[in-house]
This record gives sequence, C-alpha cells and structure tokens, in this order.
Amino acid sequence: EPYPGVFMLLYIHVPFCRRKCRYCAFYSNPLTRSGDEMAVYLSALYAELGQWGRRLGRVPVESVFFGGGTPSLLDPDQLEGVLDCAGRTFEVLPGAEISMEANPDSLHTAEKASGFLAAGVNRISLGVQSLHDGMLETLGRLHRANAAREAFRAIREAGCANLSLDLMWGLPGQTLEQWLEDARAAIALGPEHISAYGLTLEPGTPLAESCGDAELPSEDVQCAMYLEGIRLLEEAGLHHYEVSNFARDGFRCRHNLGYWEGRDYLGVGPAATSTIGGERWTNPEGEGWLEQVREGRRCPEREPLDRATRALELMMLRLRTVDGLPLDAYESLAGRSFLGDHGPFAHRLCAEGLARMENGVFRLTDEGMLVSNSILGELFEEEPKSAE
Repeated sequence: EPYPGVFMLLYIHVPFCRRKCRYCAFYSNPLTRSGDEMAVYLSALYAELGQWGRRLGRVPVESVFFGGGTPSLLDPDQLEGVLDCAGRTFEVLPGAEISMEANPDSLHTAEKASGFLAAGVNRISLGVQSLHDGMLETLGRLHRANAAREAFRAIREAGCANLSLDLMWGLPGQTLEQWLEDARAAIALGPEHISAYGLTLEPGTPLAESCGDAELPSEDVQCAMYLEGIRLLEEAGLHHYEVSNFARDGFRCRHNLGYWEGRDYLGVGPAATSTIGGERWTNPEGEGWLEQVREGRRCPEREPLDRATRALELMMLRLRTVDGLPLDAYESLAGRSFLGDHGPFAHRLCAEGLARMENGVFRLTDEGMLVSNSILGELFEEEPKSAE
C-alpha cells in the first residue's frame, strides 16, 4: 500500500571499500579486483528503486545522499546511472542537494571529480579524519595527509563549491594540541563544512580490540578537545549547528538536517534504514538484501512508531542541533506539554548549565552537547506516556 504523506530524503548505501578502516562498524565489504560484485549491486539497486517507485508513486525528493562504504569507488557514469534511475522513479526536485561521501585514495584527480559533478553531485564530503600521518595509520586509513590535501585541491579544481571535510578527535595517543593542529590545517584548506566526530570504540572493530579506553585521551582532555575545537571552528566562520557539524552560512548539510528535523526518508541498498509514514525498518545485509530485492519483498521487520515514540525521537534529534526543540512542535506531536513530561529533568539540566530554555525553545549548551549521548540516553529511558 502507498504510504500517506511525502518523503523528502533519499539515502543510497554503497557497501564497498578498498579496505575496511580499523574503527568502522558500518556495513561494507572490500571490493575485489574484478569488481563483479559492483555490477550485481547496481542491478539490484535499480530494481529496488523501481519497487519503491511502484509503492510510493512519483513523490518529490529534496536531497539524495550517497553514503557507505566508499561511494567514490563508483565510476562517475555508474553514479550518473543511479541518479538517472532515481530521477525517473521519483521527482528529484530542481536544486536538490546531491551529496556523495568520498575518500582521498579513490577521488584524487580533478578529472574523476569533474565526472561526478557532471553526473549531478553538488556536494562532496571528503573522509580526511586526520592530517597527521601517525593518526591515519592508527585508524587504518589508506591515505596520508598530503594525499588528503591533494584530493581536496583536485575536487576544488573540478569546480566543487560545496566541499565538506570529515575529521575525528579523541584518538588513541592524540594530544589536545595535535587535534587543534588538525582542525587548523583543515580550516586552512577552506572547506564550506567540517564534520568533527569524537572517536567511539565500537565493539568488534579491530581498533576496539587492540586499544583499551586507557589509551584514549582522558575525559578532561576530550572535554577540552570538543570545546576548544568549537571555539576554533567558530572563529574561522564555520558555525556550530549540530553536535559534530560546522558550516559556513548557507552550507549546512540539508540532507542531515532533514534527519534531525524528523523528516521521512527512504534508504536503499543493503543495511540502509528507512523511516516513512510512522514505520521504520532496516534492510538486511549482503545476500539477504539481494534475495529481498529479487523476490520483490518489503522488509518484514517493520517497527511501528506511535505518537509518543515519534515525540521522543523528535526531541532527541532536535536536541542534537543548536536550534534545539521548539516546545510547540513537541506538544503538537505528543499531545502533551514537554515540561509536563520532562520538566524536572529539563530544569536540572538548565541548573547545571547543560541546557537553556528561552522563547519557547529548549536547547543544549556546548557543554551539554559534549555529554549529549548520556543526556539523550537518560531521556530515552524515561517511560514514554501513551499519546494515542
């Protein structure tokens, strides 16, 4: 049955890497030398897009995001084929943001970058992670700092006017000054956007198995990394707009903002998650995804999201952003007041300097964002009240 309403975001998971990084817990597989699995994947991806077109109709899409894995392992003509298919299936709106994640080792020539831009990409997010060779080795990255700089310049030379850099801080053995040097070096390149993520040791990853918490910077140093990093980026004109994201005016990532604003989104490809019409599901990985597409089935494990759950998730997502949670948005979704549901907890956060409430908006301070995972975890553990 077609879903009510309109989804505005399309996420396309490209599940291939040259080699999996030591910290990565996302679903991806190394691409073999023959690359035969890419053809199998693309054929299934076209089929899945077509199936969703029949289910949803020609709905408007405001943003498309190629994530991974390493989408820059696609050839530009392959990516163009996927975008053409999406455009025939849905109404990709004029001026839609078309983002692609890329790694320096697979997008290092202006010629290839030009190909992606000609295919329709208008925003590139380059996975630099660090501009310190020792840190890159620790993370298991294939490139080195000079290669990242060269890739940035090549993408610029190709004419990309919306270029983001991914950085990581809180790495094993990293000092506060090393992190600030990384941030300064990234700023010096002149990107429109920087994502700066604190390292999380994900269970089961090689980095988690080889590195104990004791090797990470102390809590005090990580706190300084976050707060001083914010000040440094803000001073450079990259404004803090989400826990880990900074942008020049007019260059916030519209696709990710859609997630944080609680919009509907369709995820295609293995392991991609969707939230549409009050339901959420995640595609199976690998062969399970291929079988699901071949048989034309929908993902059988769909989680219904009642009003109380959607209100709670809206609160958690909005609190990741500097714009915060408008209390009337919570009330219209939950059918009850935010302070009625969470007043004591909200007032305690304000008293501790971790949040503030003004003009009908509840938002976290920078210090609150530093510990946002524990704050949001505590909110999520509060028993949601029925809103039906």
